[in-house]
Amino acid sequence: MQPPLWRQLQLTAAALASIRAGSSGTVAFEAVEPAMRPGVQALGFQVLRWLGRAEALRRHLAKRTPPPLPDALLCTALALAWDAQHAPYEPFTLVDQAVEAAKRNPATRAQASFINACLRRFLRERDELVAATDHEPVAQWNHPRWWIERLKRDHPRDWQRVLAADNAQPPMTLRVNLRKTTVASYQLALQAVGLEAVRVGEAGLQLARARPVQQLPGFADGECSVQDAAAQLAAPLLLEGLLPAAGAAPLSVLDACAAPGGKTAHLLEFAGPAAVEVTALEVDAVRSRRIDETLGRLGLSAKVVVADAARPSAWWDGTPFDAILLDAPCTASGIVRRHPDVRWLRRESDTAQLAVQQAALLAALWPLVRPGGRLLYCTCSVFREEGSQQIDAFLAHNTDARLGASPGHLLPQSGANARAVPDNPSGDHDGFFYALLEKRPR
Repeated sequence: MQPPLWRQLQLTAAALASIRAGSSGTVAFEAVEPAMRPGVQALGFQVLRWLGRAEALRRHLAKRTPPPLPDALLCTALALAWDAQHAPYEPFTLVDQAVEAAKRNPATRAQASFINACLRRFLRERDELVAATDHEPVAQWNHPRWWIERLKRDHPRDWQRVLAADNAQPPMTLRVNLRKTTVASYQLALQAVGLEAVRVGEAGLQLARARPVQQLPGFADGECSVQDAAAQLAAPLLLEGLLPAAGAAPLSVLDACAAPGGKTAHLLEFAGPAAVEVTALEVDAVRSRRIDETLGRLGLSAKVVVADAARPSAWWDGTPFDAILLDAPCTASGIVRRHPDVRWLRRESDTAQLAVQQAALLAALWPLVRPGGRLLYCTCSVFREEGSQQIDAFLAHNTDARLGASPGHLLPQSGANARAVPDNPSGDHDGFFYALLEKRPR
């Protein structure tokens, strides 16, 4: 039976309160019992995408900020109900069930009358209240003010389009394992089970509607993986034109920040297991187990090492690598449509702190590349401090490096950058940055 809406709203509000207290969305929603999790996560994602508007409305409705959990419930209801056209339920139903949720929880029961008064006033004055918040940038764009201002500086022509894309639901894109099947054959297999998809890139298929992976034909046997179209560029950018001739020694490749293993697997699929020997490095022992799981499902193998990429002396044997993939830790500002909690968890100072970490990783790993080899630097960020500015500084201090052919900044759902993702006319992909660094031969 469908769980009652008031219970779903209780759990959604609890997840929001947890995120506001500093937990990631992944942790907050994994705490929800499995039977309730899909519905609660769907509601929670919509709340997070419209949280700026909800908080602005709450400030107009209440002179003082309520305690954390009642406030989370009030903002949950406002985020879901403020736009009747996109509300998952009728606004009157959402208000009624939010009040019911408050009454049924001892932690919010004392605030139930207050929540009821605020939400009933919202229903009476919705148009006026929404109009009163329209001029507030955080309410209009549902991102922190510092984030909006940074995008204006970094992408003066495209900042509005990026913010709008961040609030849209992302597509589910698959990477077909070309070692086991073809894109055309797998597209037919999808059609046979009623799933429509369009081709994106060399090995990608974008589903018309997202589905649990268990419903994908051949998923358990490794015929496909879930991976955004922009992320699928990493393996070909690093390896194209570098692969050895048949019978030659395999390339030595390092995936420096490898968990959960999607790009590690794509490197092996793209090159073929006989053409590359991949070392997958991950500093977190728990996350490193996901690399093994990913490779096991696909029938692939790599040398998985738990170590800090920034400290090669602890794990490197002194033999240079032919190619290194550095998918560096970043703000994740390019994937907030998939992780809408990120925008509310990040602080303005995080960008500079992460840029220092990225520079340290580049400095540590560049000496490990053989002359004539490559390092592909990438981040799932749209901020220039983590992308083009990082690479400009690196090139200025490393005269043995040159910038190879690479797309630079890819903006989410940006038609202007759609050509950077082959055969993807919709441009429907996450925000990424790519820079291919080539080491000059001696």
